[in-house]
Amino acid sequence: MKPTVAPFPAARLRRTRASQAIRNLVQENTLTPSDFIWPVFVRDGDGVEEPVASMPGVMRRSVDKIAEAAVEAQALGIPAICLFPYTDASLKTEDCAEAWNPDNLTNRAIRAIKDAAPEIAVMTDVALDPYNINGHDGYVVDGEIVNDATVEALVKMTLAQADAGADIIGPSDMMDGRIGAMRAGLEQAGHHNVAILSYAAKYASAYYGPFRDAVGASGALKGDKKTYQMDPANSDEALRLIERDLMEGADMVMVKPGIAYLDICHRVKSAFGVPTYAYQVSGEYAMIQAAAQNGWIDGEKVMMESLMAFKRSGCNGILTYFAPAAAKLLNG
Repeated sequence: MKPTVAPFPAARLRRTRASQAIRNLVQENTLTPSDFIWPVFVRDGDGVEEPVASMPGVMRRSVDKIAEAAVEAQALGIPAICLFPYTDASLKTEDCAEAWNPDNLTNRAIRAIKDAAPEIAVMTDVALDPYNINGHDGYVVDGEIVNDATVEALVKMTLAQADAGADIIGPSDMMDGRIGAMRAGLEQAGHHNVAILSYAAKYASAYYGPFRDAVGASGALKGDKKTYQMDPANSDEALRLIERDLMEGADMVMVKPGIAYLDICHRVKSAFGVPTYAYQVSGEYAMIQAAAQNGWIDGEKVMMESLMAFKRSGCNGILTYFAPAAAKLLNG
């Protein structure tokens, strides 16, 4: 039974807010650099740092610059980097074979990071959209995004990334049965310690727009992704998806997007008590940055407040483009 609050003035709840020292003593949630996974975009070339116009402060980096970013992240105490490729249009095909090329951008970047910053965990994205001429996360046959053939391709992609040295596989495709197939493939190949952080509750969201600019997918998508990504109106369905992915072998789960779905984060953590993450996606980042650049908000304070909201909802960590900036503030 919850304790009863004594009546005023015996209970003055402002007493515990009277000074910074006391506020620190009673603070319920904390934020540290170890809570962050930093999403970064990799492109071809050498010495390239190319700004993404719709995401102020975010760059597409060549593999050598990705390695430098990993060194920076390691020094800041950020434990993991997540890679997303900006694939040349000439490599996008119907069969998506570049997805499991051992020397594609992602796999080269994994090896470079492991050489430059071996303490950083490397997370990868598993979905066919960066390599698919149709812009979808799965194969398109007669206008339908087909499930089972896509899962077979995703397993090949997973194994190529694990062979390159990935620590965490991040399936973002939302196909049915892919976690079990990936886990079986990893076990059979001897990659017993490669973890799966499943995008288990990924919504068909309008917040992804700037990301599609960053990976060169804007305008490529034929149709929409509503047959495989979740309806934003649903929350019970998210719990079914989380339970399924855990039963199939996911080690960690993710809710995507973030701020508009904090209720889902809280329900997932309360229901399952497993490592739970949220992705503060490109649209969320861009809105904060745009408002800050216009002088409408204090960008640093809103950044930190938004990140704390994820911890308060129950998340163990956050994928966020703010990771380096927030880590620098937290490190003092």
